[in-house]
Amino acid sequence: MTVPSPTISPEQETKLPEDRRHMIRRRWLTAIIIVLLVGIPAGYLMISAGQSRDSGRDKERESSATGLVDNWPSLMKRRVFEVPIPAGSTGVAYYETSNWKTSRLYVQFTTNAGRLDTFLDEVGSSRSELVPGKITIDDRDAVIAGWDFTTDQDWSGTTVRKDKPRPSQDITVDLTDPAAPKVFVVSTTTP
Repeated sequence: MTVPSPTISPEQETKLPEDRRHMIRRRWLTAIIIVLLVGIPAGYLMISAGQSRDSGRDKERESSATGLVDNWPSLMKRRVFEVPIPAGSTGVAYYETSNWKTSRLYVQFTTNAGRLDTFLDEVGSSRSELVPGKITIDDRDAVIAGWDFTTDQDWSGTTVRKDKPRPSQDITVDLTDPAAPKVFVVSTTTP
């Protein structure tokens, strides 16, 4: 039995081996493609991890606070807890507590008379519902936020109750200076 010899086509016989420059160029192109296919996703993951770590540190710093933070709460917090702090307010500070049953946002700010009316309207109340001499924020919440309502001030307060899951607000206002009322709010939400 004879073994057939492999047949070589005329094209294969005339094909020249790849020259060195072409081979180097092809290898460089392959290396660049591999770097791009691996490097871009890896770079994206590194940037994303860094941003996530920074965000976690910010949240950890915020959650480890043990009292009011001199800053505006995020717009998301203001929306969730329905605390529309008027633009131009000063002395803004907040603190948030949360557990499996209840979340609370403590907010204080100083505004002017017109913006106080707007604020009360936006939370579903009005100046006529502020009861003179009434402090609606209980002692426990006052201690948590570091507020002192025992001083001789012109206090007025109201409570805005809403159906769950919407938050309810206890609002106490210092009207000692009617042109610059200081507002204290505890907004409570339960799941």
